[in-house]
Amino acid sequence: MTVKEIQQVLQAAGFDPGPADGIRGRKTIMAIKEFQKAHGLAVDGVVDVKTAEKLFPSRPAENEHFSIPSAMPWLQEAFQLIGTREKRGAGSNEAILGWAHDLEITSYDEDDIPWCGLFVAHCIGSQLLEETLPGNPLGARNWATFGTEATPQLGAVLVFWRKSKDSGLGHVGFYWAEDDDTYYILGGNQSDSVSIARLQKDRLLAARWPDTVPNDVHITRRAEANGQLISQNEA
Repeated sequence: MTVKEIQQVLQAAGFDPGPADGIRGRKTIMAIKEFQKAHGLAVDGVVDVKTAEKLFPSRPAENEHFSIPSAMPWLQEAFQLIGTREKRGAGSNEAILGWAHDLEITSYDEDDIPWCGLFVAHCIGSQLLEETLPGNPLGARNWATFGTEATPQLGAVLVFWRKSKDSGLGHVGFYWAEDDDTYYILGGNQSDSVSIARLQKDRLLAARWPDTVPNDVHITRRAEANGQLISQNEA
């Protein structure tokens, strides 16, 4: 199901998600919550399996093999932003600065400042309105205390050390897939853009999951060296 389809069904059911534009904004999230409350569901604004069954009662369960489950809107937002990059030369990408503005991070005023943590904060903060972010989300290693501990799995926040384990420097992004030696990370500030990059598994410091989203489906995905997904396992 798409965000636009969800918006259309909410409108038809008497809930107001705003325009059916395919953008999961605050109004759409509030409409989902109102729908969930009216149907005795967990009120979290996330279209999980139970909410989807109520929204689309006549639709068979979707085959989400290799897709992003609707219960992971932060990962959907991250995927949609692939290709966003810093502005070369003078000036900054206004979209990246806008993420900081929306999060009220006044200290971020140019995209030359590392923004992997900002990217993760934007994806989670814009989609999970009640989720508590780290005190300083710009610091990649600060995400090691975010949410709850998890195993590396689709949508999880993975934190890595950079240069050395004791350097205090780090990188943060979202699990996308893995091979024997590396994790494929959907993250920001990877070659100055939002992209999927491979990071060595032995650099991993922490895997975390949002507090406000049940972690009841554990999806891991295998990939070839060229990034092509070749299998998916759920546990």
